[in-house]
Amino acid sequence: MFFFRMIFRSFSRQFKRRLLIAVTVCLSATVSVAMLGVVFDVGDKLNAELSTYGSNITVQPKADAVVNDLYNTEGDANSNASGTSESDPTTFLKESDAPKIKTIFWAFNITNFAPELNIHADVNCASESVDSSSCKASGVPIVGTWFAKTLHMDSGESTVAGMNGMRSWWKLDGSWPKDDSAQGLIGTTLASKLGVTKGDTVTLYKTTADGSRNKQRIAITGIYDSGDSDNNAMYIPSSTAQVLANLPDSIDKIEVKALTTPDNDLARKASKNPNALTQDEWETWYCTAYPSSIAYQIEEVIPGSVAKQVRQVAALQGDVLQKTQAVMVLMTVLSLVAAAIAVANLMAASIGERGSELALLKAIGATDGAVSRLMLAETAVISLVGAIVGALLGSGVAQIVGHVVFGSGITMRPMVFVLVFVLLTLTVLIASFSSIRSILGLKPAEVLHGR
Repeated sequence: MFFFRMIFRSFSRQFKRRLLIAVTVCLSATVSVAMLGVVFDVGDKLNAELSTYGSNITVQPKADAVVNDLYNTEGDANSNASGTSESDPTTFLKESDAPKIKTIFWAFNITNFAPELNIHADVNCASESVDSSSCKASGVPIVGTWFAKTLHMDSGESTVAGMNGMRSWWKLDGSWPKDDSAQGLIGTTLASKLGVTKGDTVTLYKTTADGSRNKQRIAITGIYDSGDSDNNAMYIPSSTAQVLANLPDSIDKIEVKALTTPDNDLARKASKNPNALTQDEWETWYCTAYPSSIAYQIEEVIPGSVAKQVRQVAALQGDVLQKTQAVMVLMTVLSLVAAAIAVANLMAASIGERGSELALLKAIGATDGAVSRLMLAETAVISLVGAIVGALLGSGVAQIVGHVVFGSGITMRPMVFVLVFVLLTLTVLIASFSSIRSILGLKPAEVLHGR
């Protein structure tokens, strides 16, 4: 009861210094909770943000992947026939196998995917009775794909996949085509060349492998601007492209957008040769959402395929994540250091002003340990109040950061609050160390006689 009475009396004195300690701890707790809260949640937020700019895994027939490796012909993840090849593919995957991507272990991390059949065709936007040389183009890249296809899985769940969610950065004048229809999109460059506008109809002509000449009329529902060479292409439903090219159930590429964990040494080792992993490494790698482990699982369910992560996107995600986390951790450390310095100075000044009071306590029989515990208890109570208020403010600041930067709230994990309170406890103890040493060196006789 003695210590509690002393603490109560102490609160009535030196109010300003105690308030400054509480404010200092509060500000440090606010910054620490906000920054660490974002750090623990920023991985998924950044991956979701960066994944809006394209796929991070591509799936190809095994033969094509071998050729790409041999001749280094692999293009950008978001390119298609318009930017990578002037010839039609010769090896294919089955379109009917594409939905199996949603059956892998990390199915819920697959946010979208779209199969592609990249072919070339001649385009004539004039009517059959009129021949207009200004409205023709040969060897136009045609991408047969899904736009917003609803898939019904064997598990009873449904999912929507297609380019509608894969090309969020496109500027679209018009509307997306319907799947399994005679509709399509045309790039701004090609539309300008042909003089086509939305609502027009063009005719595609394709000479197939057996020598027949197929044609297909396509109603243009929109004109897109991708900002790259993709503007020279047309996008039509995959079923329509397969009929035009006489390639039923055929695709030559699948773009996959997945939420992934940035690569580390284990992931890089596995990407070179998964068979070189130990059993424990294998289980850790396979059960972590690395791009390489998701790609490996896709290969397991799609026969004859090779799935590869897009190195540029994966590297960007890891680099941005690491730098963002480093900045936030640095801000947390700096706030704790500043709090330690401020608390140490304030406690030193407080002990200097209260020297007579502390000397009197020692003179009437209080031990060094009792006086030290008194000061620590007082500082702990003040710091606890500041830490609780700071934790609440920090949670609010984290939500503001989340909504301003990522457009969604931050999930505050209990670990964040535990970690911050532990760090603040250590900070206050370190800051109090020099002040406690001065108490131990306090000599009552000299202080009370004004020496």
